[in-house]
Amino acid sequence: MAERSFKKEVEQLRLGAGEVFEGEGILAVTKALLQAGVAYVGGYQGSPISHLMDVFADADPLLRELGVHFESNASEAAAGAMLAASVNYPLRGAVAWKSVVGTNVASDALSNIASGGVTGGALIIVGEDYGEGSSIMQERTHAFAMKSQMWLLDPRPNLTSIVDMVERGFELSEASNTPVMIELRVRACHVTGQFTARDNRRPPLTVGEAAAAPRRDLSRIVLPPANFLHEREKIERRWPAALRFVAENRLNEWFGPERDDIGIIVQGGLYNTLNRALELAGLSDAHGAAQVPIYCLNVTYPLIPDEVTAFCAGKKAVLIVEEGQPEFIEHELNTLLRRADLQTRVIGKDILPRAGEYSGEVLRDGVIAFLKAWAPARAPETVLPLPAEPDLAREVPQRPAGFCTGCPERPIFSAMKLVQEELGELHVSADIGCHLFSILPPFHIGNTTMGYGLGTAAASAFKPKEGEGSRRAVAMMGDGGFWHNGLTSGIGNAVFNQDDTVTIIVDNGYSAATGGQDILSSRAENATRKTNNPIERAARGLGVGWARTLTHTYDVARMRDTLREALTSPEKGPKVIVAQSECMLNKQRRVKPLMAKAAKEGKRVVRERFGVDPDTCTGDHACIRLSGCPSLSIRDNPDPLRQHPVTHIDNSCVGCGNCGEVAHAAVLCPSFYKAAIVTNPGRWERWRTRMSRGAIAWLQRRHSRSIAARAF
Repeated sequence: MAERSFKKEVEQLRLGAGEVFEGEGILAVTKALLQAGVAYVGGYQGSPISHLMDVFADADPLLRELGVHFESNASEAAAGAMLAASVNYPLRGAVAWKSVVGTNVASDALSNIASGGVTGGALIIVGEDYGEGSSIMQERTHAFAMKSQMWLLDPRPNLTSIVDMVERGFELSEASNTPVMIELRVRACHVTGQFTARDNRRPPLTVGEAAAAPRRDLSRIVLPPANFLHEREKIERRWPAALRFVAENRLNEWFGPERDDIGIIVQGGLYNTLNRALELAGLSDAHGAAQVPIYCLNVTYPLIPDEVTAFCAGKKAVLIVEEGQPEFIEHELNTLLRRADLQTRVIGKDILPRAGEYSGEVLRDGVIAFLKAWAPARAPETVLPLPAEPDLAREVPQRPAGFCTGCPERPIFSAMKLVQEELGELHVSADIGCHLFSILPPFHIGNTTMGYGLGTAAASAFKPKEGEGSRRAVAMMGDGGFWHNGLTSGIGNAVFNQDDTVTIIVDNGYSAATGGQDILSSRAENATRKTNNPIERAARGLGVGWARTLTHTYDVARMRDTLREALTSPEKGPKVIVAQSECMLNKQRRVKPLMAKAAKEGKRVVRERFGVDPDTCTGDHACIRLSGCPSLSIRDNPDPLRQHPVTHIDNSCVGCGNCGEVAHAAVLCPSFYKAAIVTNPGRWERWRTRMSRGAIAWLQRRHSRSIAARAF
């Protein structure tokens, strides 16, 4: 159950030659693949290309009509290995994943295919996730492209450029027998626009036809002696072929005046931001009429020496706008200019930040600093200001990342806190996924995180000693991480080495953290995929002897007792707890529209939510400390004789019951109650409500009279 459906949008993929396509960048990428005659596509979901995988899945019927094979791969390594189809056959293939973590996972396959080379065009679509909005370590794809000698495209973020670069990427790959990477930042994935479509092309050779006529080229297999020759081939044949193709097809672009004594070189993906910065400095407009020469690198690797020297000749200085570090392009520019005996100064990280995302404000300030140093007469005296914004640090309280309201993972860590009160502090090896939020307040649980599905492997070094005070290490893992990497690297490794650890696998019924895509253990029936493969069965199949599946994580007491049993069981070897409950965010996305539709049609709709009796609440707030639910807050105590504010549950409550379960498991207080809010109640319910209210009002009046009588 993906968090967003593209069923309606993918119909645009059927547009033919001359028709105008309108939509998001990820849809444009898919259309470009079909126009280029792609034979197979695959990949693994992850921001910012999760929705690209969703588009592939929703477009599967059209792909099948065209003879295109689509594979939702188990991992990026599996996706990278798919490109082997392009080694011996003229098959165009494309795979997609999140960078840089996905590229790391796929590195073995990528190194091999980059060494042996390809016959058909091989395109790797990388969701470049760099900057303050990123959820991963700050690294760049550029380094991997350089290391493995794969060409790297970075198209300007508009649909026409993206479509052109996808189609040209296949041609570049075939012309140089080299796989090509194309990086798309989040803005490129979701930028909207239009382009003139071309007809979709059925691949000249399908994967089925290729399988029916096997062929092999010994020189393309990465084994001695061929692999020793691949390095020379990369430099002596593939590199020159790539340079020729890029130059002859003018994949890089030039903007602004032809002659000037200064200029700007920019990564293609940053062109729109640079133009906005120039606009703020009064040196361009919204249509890109720049007053400074711009050399736009839609191909950031390899650089084209003749183009670089032609652009820089006669200029005192050029500004290189290269996001991230190290400054690979800046280093290469300096090398190329010195070899050409040009004395043009290359200005980059000396005035632009060495790290961090290059926003419009950052580039505006950098451009102005560059002009003041090298063209002071053209530096603006006044700068068009950015829209006024309040000082967010002062106006808005900090809100660290945390679990959503009703998240089924919150009670797991509430139970863990309760167990720690009994047994002492635990070493908890975290994993990639929403459960990482346990590291932050109010839980403060989690010691390390090493990679997707590597929670159990990261705990494998901790061997409990025999005797008093020794505790087993706990590892976290999501269902997506389990099938991606954790099954073998985590559970299999723990069984083989007889690690005495406890692994909690959070099973949402789909890969919730990456957008709700189906996986092997999904409970949904999928017409094109095999689902409903239980995680516990897989773990036991690898040799896990102690395993439990809890089907309702909100039962904090049972969660606590099961975790305590796993930590204290005399049985040796790895222990696995599968904690099942659906992701509340995705559940609400599915349920709320259905409830609203039913209510609008006059049908009876019941919504459960919890509340706190202010007369009973003691103001201890342990419920908040053990739960941390965003719907829990405080309000003034209605009792004038008590000063402590009471707990309050606001209307964002989704009725998961976690707060009440925590209060019960921790023996906190009886102040929580559950209420059913009924829309369009029946006659019996309305009559019963009137009777109940009448009875309560009569009892309250009698109680008031009794108090008044005693007072006199």
